[in-house]
Amino acid sequence: MPKLLYLISEDWFFCSHFMARALAAKEAGFDVVVLTRVGTHAHTIRERGIRVIAWPHDRKSLNPLHELKSIANVLRIYRQERPDIVHHIAIKPILHGTIAALLANIRHIVNAPVGMGYIFSSSDWRARLLRGPVSLALRLLLNPRRSLVIFENPDDLRHLTTNGTVHAQAARLIRGAGIDLSVFAATPEPDQVPAVVLPARMLWDKGVGDFVTAAQHLKAQGVQARFLLAGASDSSSFAAIPEDTLHAWAQSGAVDYLGFCSDMPALLARSAIVCLPSTYREGLPKVLLEALATGRPVVTTDVEGCRETVLPDVNGLLVPPRNPGRLADALQKLLNNRPLRLAMGKASRTLAETEFSQEKINAETLKVYADFQDH
Repeated sequence: MPKLLYLISEDWFFCSHFMARALAAKEAGFDVVVLTRVGTHAHTIRERGIRVIAWPHDRKSLNPLHELKSIANVLRIYRQERPDIVHHIAIKPILHGTIAALLANIRHIVNAPVGMGYIFSSSDWRARLLRGPVSLALRLLLNPRRSLVIFENPDDLRHLTTNGTVHAQAARLIRGAGIDLSVFAATPEPDQVPAVVLPARMLWDKGVGDFVTAAQHLKAQGVQARFLLAGASDSSSFAAIPEDTLHAWAQSGAVDYLGFCSDMPALLARSAIVCLPSTYREGLPKVLLEALATGRPVVTTDVEGCRETVLPDVNGLLVPPRNPGRLADALQKLLNNRPLRLAMGKASRTLAETEFSQEKINAETLKVYADFQDH
């Protein structure tokens, strides 16, 4: 039985974005193992018959000694487990995992950036400091003959193949995590004051501040709507919005801060519009795919990843990033026109069914693994 090992920073992210693919691999005959930081979701993974190994690491660490220790831990586990395929998810696991895999002589490596994120989008000094060394490291590591690279959007694929970071023949496009269309069923818009929901981690880079500014502007104009922030703050990110700020916005009446929401289908069903005004290079945001499946119009920014979920003026609207004025205009256009919202929502569901079903994404991922086994 071939062994497939996933290296991923957080157990909750594996559950939300990769569990379905891992279970499909298990059904296809793989022995599946997950190496991750063990948190509150490890038991969920184990309950599905997947072994979990703890990977203690700090996502925010810039300490070279800590990073070397992390790589050494991964190398030790790779040598113990001897996986046939390793699947590294996000930038730090790609860097640490690929170094370890090459040293451990792992035959097949899958690297999945899932967006270029903070390092390649933020103007923060830490991001600027890391951008050059990380770019060089990716250029050196992503081109061993035994590796493939999965991109979630064509912009990232085109950028990294054009600049020589990834060989074109090693690049694959798999658009997002896939959606269970039975769990996220199309639901009618509630017959009540329309709600605009931003469902994401509460990070500045997700455009949360722009969303609040747009909400304040629309409320000042007398637009009848509720604006919901649904997601937890992420203290492990440099871009985390302080809890005090989130509660202050809620107390001002501009938005309702719901915090972490475990029942996403129910949250989206109570919405009229789903909004993600992200300012950085997303992979392909799963929450927008969930919005499509639920039959909701999407208002998002014209940035990598996000734009993949919108056919402009068909199932949603695109706005420039970091532009709360244009965001407010787009939201107002939909809030003032229920028939337009319903038509766009219907188009969203059709897009989810044709392009983003879980079955489609699972099959495309298994084909990547099969490409290795054929050689």
